Amino acid sequence: MKLFYDKKSSNPTYFIQQGIRNGKKTTTKNVKRIGRYSELLAIATDPLAYAKQQVEEFNKEYKEGKIDLSIKFDFEEKLIATNDIASKSTVLNIGYFILQHIYHDLKLEDFFQEASGKTKVTFDCNTINRFLTFARILNPGSKLDTFEKLDNYYEQPSFDYQHILRFMDMLEKNYDKYLEHLFQNSYNIMKRNTSVCYFDCTNYYFEIEYEDAEYVDEVTGEILKGLRRYGHSKDHKPNPLVQMGLFMDGNGIPISMSIDSGSNNEQVCAIPLEKKILSMFHGQKFIYCADAGIGSLNIRRFNSMGGRAFIVTQSIKKLSEQLQEAVFNDYDYRRLSDNVHTTIGYMKTFNRFDKENRELYDEKVYKVIDAGKAIDLGLYEEKVCKNGRVQKIKSKAFLPQKIIVTFSRKAMEYQRMIRNAQIERAKKILETKNVDDVKKGPNDVTRFIERTSFGKNGEKASDHYTINQAVIDKEEKYDGYYAVATNLDDDVQTILSISDNRYKIEDCFRLLKTNFEARPVFHRNRTRIIAHFMICYTALLIYRLLENKLDQYGTHFTTDNILDTLQNMNVVNIKDVIYTATYKASQVCTSLNGLFDIGLDKKYYQPKELNKKLKKISG
Repeated sequence: MKLFYDKKSSNPTYFIQQGIRNGKKTTTKNVKRIGRYSELLAIATDPLAYAKQQVEEFNKEYKEGKIDLSIKFDFEEKLIATNDIASKSTVLNIGYFILQHIYHDLKLEDFFQEASGKTKVTFDCNTINRFLTFARILNPGSKLDTFEKLDNYYEQPSFDYQHILRFMDMLEKNYDKYLEHLFQNSYNIMKRNTSVCYFDCTNYYFEIEYEDAEYVDEVTGEILKGLRRYGHSKDHKPNPLVQMGLFMDGNGIPISMSIDSGSNNEQVCAIPLEKKILSMFHGQKFIYCADAGIGSLNIRRFNSMGGRAFIVTQSIKKLSEQLQEAVFNDYDYRRLSDNVHTTIGYMKTFNRFDKENRELYDEKVYKVIDAGKAIDLGLYEEKVCKNGRVQKIKSKAFLPQKIIVTFSRKAMEYQRMIRNAQIERAKKILETKNVDDVKKGPNDVTRFIERTSFGKNGEKASDHYTINQAVIDKEEKYDGYYAVATNLDDDVQTILSISDNRYKIEDCFRLLKTNFEARPVFHRNRTRIIAHFMICYTALLIYRLLENKLDQYGTHFTTDNILDTLQNMNVVNIKDVIYTATYKASQVCTSLNGLFDIGLDKKYYQPKELNKKLKKISG
């Protein structure tokens, strides 16, 4: 702060003037009127000396964060005309300062300096990556939408849309190095729990009606499959797909990912990605955990080497008759809590409404079955035929493994409740609709409807529909049962608790698809499609690290609570002198400020103060 007055005037007015740097804009503002020379003569013999003293006192109060400003408002002042078609909000987000804290610790600026150092790139790769990542968390949309809303952030980043596309091309070229860099530098933020690695696959659809064609290299004869291909859609959408494989650690934080053609079998992408992880881990042992769809014989064999182990969900329906007989043989079942012998018959029949049986209703019972011999587990392996084609054949496992079967009365009642509702819908279909017009599927209610055809003396047969009790009885047989296969010798409770955490990887996919809107994908270029998912992956990693840091801090909040807080942490510029917060205090806001010691819990901010905070975060 300094003193300002017209030195040529015989009766000057003294002001306290402040120099303001607001982003790239530098200006000065008269923030307080001290008084006119003639006015100050009434209280001081030397008005100039008095004015200088007022400036010194004001600077002292300014350092303490308590100042009295004089700001004039002209209520007749009009908005400045622009060429924008639609009006834009002038609020600026500062919630991304929290994300910037984690982003900086990942040392991505160093990565992009090295990656772009030997190229002719003239734009700032790190700035583009930062705000594409932050936008995916705070305001997800297309790359063009992100570009058009860059002025919603306090920093007001500046780059062209063409730079975004060129950056994505460069990012994809560094695919493996980038993912490895993220993993290695995540240790700067917290210790990773990689003793167990969870794997799963999902797919993302495209708003197009055709798939990418296959390309045959005329020189090598190699068939290059297009990325966007028709495949099994978990959303039942008739669109081309891209498949993502994701490895996650024991705390739900991603380790690495793969992007493959939508028509690929998800079993195929597990081992190639796991080999990359082994290289990143430098030989560290871990347990591979996945569901039944990604637990083929090849995967189990691969994770029986190098000191690794596996825990995979095992379908009881696909077991051989010999193993199913062992499952349903009501012998040697034990309670999981205290290892006391019990029977499935008792678990199915005790009075679940009796208060004394409340703990038993929540209980699980288990049995361990040896499956290390050449026993049919319903698995398949690949065999190369003489003509070069790869064929899947049913295999018998020669692995040291066991099957842990559990039964839960609560799960049984829930599954039967769901089925009974489906049966009721099937009965209504028989009463009110034509069965042939109802959509059918493996889990559709029409599976309970049986068709019988009648005809006499060569006449045209007529169809008769009834509820198929045999199908109901067959399904009820498996109610409440669950099984995992493993080659671990740990106690059953430990193995099952590891398997139970598989839900966290599904939660990662939910975050990507719902909160970060990773789908539908509007890119058509293969390189940029992969780069799009690399940005989404970065956003997921940063958010999961933030979530885990909050948990370690002793506070836990839902995803919506955290994201809503970050999205609503906005400020408004008042005459380039101060910024006022437009958000209220909350438990999430308090925890974030306590965790990062960033001081974003104030009502007013000086531009200089926010600039210092950002500079401190970015090192």
